Amino acid sequence: MKPIRLMAGFFTVGIWTLASRLLGFVRDVMIAAYLGTGPVAEAFLIAFSLPNLFRRFFAEGAFNMAFVPMFSKKLEGGEDAKRFAQDAFIGLAAILIVFSTIAIVLMPALVAMMASGFIGTERFDLAVYYGRIAFPYILFISLSALLSGVLNATGRFTAAAAAPVLLNIIFIGALVLTGLACGCGGSENQTLMGSALAYAVPIAGIAQVALVWTAAKRAGYPMRLGRPKMTPELKRLAIIAAPAALAGGVVQINLLVGRQVASFFDGAVAWLNYADRLYQLPLGVVGIAIGVVLLPDLSRRLRAGDTEGGQNAFNRASEISLALTIPAAVALVVIAFPLVSVLYERGAFDQDDTNATALAVAVYGLGLPAFVMQKTLQPLYFAREDTKRPFYFALVALALNAALAIGLSPLIGYIAAAVGTSLTGWATVLLLWWGARNMGDAAKFDSRFQRRLPRIVLASLAMGVVLWISADILAPALEMGQLRYLALLALVIIGITSYFGIGQIIGAFKLSEFKRNLRR
Repeated sequence: MKPIRLMAGFFTVGIWTLASRLLGFVRDVMIAAYLGTGPVAEAFLIAFSLPNLFRRFFAEGAFNMAFVPMFSKKLEGGEDAKRFAQDAFIGLAAILIVFSTIAIVLMPALVAMMASGFIGTERFDLAVYYGRIAFPYILFISLSALLSGVLNATGRFTAAAAAPVLLNIIFIGALVLTGLACGCGGSENQTLMGSALAYAVPIAGIAQVALVWTAAKRAGYPMRLGRPKMTPELKRLAIIAAPAALAGGVVQINLLVGRQVASFFDGAVAWLNYADRLYQLPLGVVGIAIGVVLLPDLSRRLRAGDTEGGQNAFNRASEISLALTIPAAVALVVIAFPLVSVLYERGAFDQDDTNATALAVAVYGLGLPAFVMQKTLQPLYFAREDTKRPFYFALVALALNAALAIGLSPLIGYIAAAVGTSLTGWATVLLLWWGARNMGDAAKFDSRFQRRLPRIVLASLAMGVVLWISADILAPALEMGQLRYLALLALVIIGITSYFGIGQIIGAFKLSEFKRNLRR
């Protein structure tokens, strides 16, 4: 994949991911307004977290991180990639049908694993009920991820990137229809709203897998279910995927520790979830786009022995990641309170919820660049089918996160979960970078990256000062009814224009490069 096509792929995935994240944010704003941070909201959020936790092992995490490089190399080498993909599709489906059945039976244990602080409260029974409805989503989303990997490896990004949009459209539809049917007040109606959301989860999964299955069929890869068989290639896939199960899902596992801590503080599960949505917006747009496009491209280049091309792809991915996420991190820290207040504070979500959520947003924001850099560093390992070292790094990260989140919670309460997540993110980046030192030139930062990074940081800090002053000036407008939306929009525009203006002047980047890539 040429650098221009590589960057075009980043922006294709990024734009669709942006649409998905924006709709996801609308979804969470509606959930906050209808359910606030009460028992139904927390029970549903935990139930929905369970299939999303395991999808990082079976889907975007372990399985795809092992499958995509093997599939890409078969494509590059002219081998039977179609048969390999078909065998993997059947094998994954068989494993997940068995796994889902066991999980549904053992749902009380899974909820306790995720949020033991719920035990003995109504939140626990609701989470078990919602979890049994929602959990089959893991089957559909994992098959969707495999099909997306096939499409991405062949240079087709649109359908795979657009599929998550369906999830949020179906969620929003369920919220609107249930709200119109029963209203949003009273605990009974809130329970009904929670049930509607739970049923929307597997329905959305079916819609997603249908979309990418159709796209894969049109691309010449019509996947079909059948009798699973263990071929030598699938054995190798399983051997590679086993250690990647932890490495690829380290962020989610760390969030699991955070949710356990949060479950002992009323409302904290919801506060952290709503904060997570805000920092996941830039993380998803940049980090997922980089990871999805970079992994198959690096795999092909390594197969072809193109070290120079691999180094350029890695450096440009790292450069654009930090150029977009460092200013986003600064903004999340500087204007966390007005962001949460304007976007969430309505209905059942009050000012106390705003204060608690804003603090979590600021802490998560500090870790944002690290979460994205993991997406650019991990493909260096996975493209070489090296999943063992990321596995060892993940073990270190898990121990550190648990020590921070659990150890600090008696001192600083629920926010210890966010502190642990962000600090662990940076520790993981340092470990991945340290481990990549002996990978040759493909893993080294070139002179352009080294020259631009300090200027990106400087432009971001200057933008932060501008935002802080602007937020102080606009403070009255940010509290005035409908005018607060325009005030927040003005604040965002000020931040964007000041960052890109300052960055262009001091040479942090060239605006013409962004324009050219967006145009292509």
